[in-house]
Amino acid sequence: MHDIKWIRDNPDSFDRGLARRGMAVHERREMLHTILQFDAERRATISPVQHWQERRNRISKEIGDAKRAGDERRAAALIEEMSRLKSDITRSGEQVVQNFEDKLNRLLAEIPNIPLDDVPDGKDPQDNVEHHRFSAKRNYGFVPQQHFDLGEALGQMDFETAAKLSGARFVVLKDRIAQLERALAQFMLNLHTNEHGYSEIAPPLLMRDDAMYGTAQLPKFAADQFETSRTPEGFRTFEEVMQSVLPKALEQMPQVRVQYKKRTGREISVDEALAAFQAAVKEDWLDYKRQYEQARVAASRLWLIPTAEVPLTNLVRESILEEDALPLRFTACTPCFRAEAGAAGKDTRGMIRQHQFDKVELVSITTPEQSSDEHERMLACAEEVLRRLDLHYRVVTLCAGDMGFAAQKTYDIEVWLPGQNMYREISSCSLCGEFQARRMDARYRPKGARQVRYVHTLNGSGVAVGRALVAVMETYQQQGGSIAVPEVLQSYMGGLKTIERLG
Repeated sequence: MHDIKWIRDNPDSFDRGLARRGMAVHERREMLHTILQFDAERRATISPVQHWQERRNRISKEIGDAKRAGDERRAAALIEEMSRLKSDITRSGEQVVQNFEDKLNRLLAEIPNIPLDDVPDGKDPQDNVEHHRFSAKRNYGFVPQQHFDLGEALGQMDFETAAKLSGARFVVLKDRIAQLERALAQFMLNLHTNEHGYSEIAPPLLMRDDAMYGTAQLPKFAADQFETSRTPEGFRTFEEVMQSVLPKALEQMPQVRVQYKKRTGREISVDEALAAFQAAVKEDWLDYKRQYEQARVAASRLWLIPTAEVPLTNLVRESILEEDALPLRFTACTPCFRAEAGAAGKDTRGMIRQHQFDKVELVSITTPEQSSDEHERMLACAEEVLRRLDLHYRVVTLCAGDMGFAAQKTYDIEVWLPGQNMYREISSCSLCGEFQARRMDARYRPKGARQVRYVHTLNGSGVAVGRALVAVMETYQQQGGSIAVPEVLQSYMGGLKTIERLG
């Protein structure tokens, strides 16, 4: 989420940032115009509301003074004025301001983060800039196979059965390869917790809308997520709610019942009152019903996490931290679920692009002054995983047009896969600045300061377990199709040094 005040004060910088993201000129201009228009209308409405609120506060004091002086007539007049002010504030003021803020926030929620100045310009992966490499490509005395050919030949990687169970883009791992995947996850967690200072978290895998919004998966990327639903507890239909609320409201409005009885000669029924109310406020009724149904749907919906970034980052949502507590560093190994919308035809074989995969996530919460150094530190922690596995990789800085939606700057680690004869992303470490913190309302109190500030958030893969498994299988393959177990993993596998076909 962007700071509207910054956009208002720096429209040219905002425009340049979106241009670097690849947004077209007409789209940027229309968006900026709409944002500033909504903001101006919102601020224009706030002023009279504040005036009314100040007047209401003065009247409240005057009512007390009048009653203490025994001037009941003046007190009654002031109470009547107070009632009118409350109605004006609610109907004409606060609701209008809220409507403008809702429109503005919906628009801002769809706009990506602005790249930092040192992020290279470009529009796609071809424009990413290589940072450095580790080790060298291995030479084999045979043509290296891809991981799925190796796994299927060993009888320990089964895509056909997975398709029967769940469809495409799933896999069943068996025996030693399943053990190898588990060993990789344990090795990574131990490294990050014991040596890199991260706190291990076992988070929920199902998230509410607010949590997904906080890390910017919603609303723009809903199609990329797996959505679940359940029967909401305690939620009735809108009509059922009104049926239960209206009788109590009528009991508190005897004048309405008296007037109705004078016109009809009989007591008003709940159904008649409901119909009359619905007819009198037809547009409001539809709006109230729509809002209630949206809340009802949201209460019944949970999202499978696309990455542990969501629960780990949201651990600090709606909180004010003390500066001494920062930085916070969290890690977790969780299943991740992605719909892979738009990935038809890409990596249809193998484990590179799955709907479900395991990943070790790294998340840091810092002050603005710490975040750049923390980004470099996070990258080094992720790199250390691959260095100890002795896997050849390179680090690239993503160009502005290739970064994720919430990122200000991103490093990708790309591991070399001999079977595919290409580099593939295995970790992405991103600095998000205060972009996510604003959406989560996550702040901290600087030492000696009265005002709070937004924290900075960072996230990275430390690393993707499934892709690490692929890299180990392809890198450590041997003549005949067996797989050597990296030395650092052998203790996690009971001393096993080679994976061969069983039986």
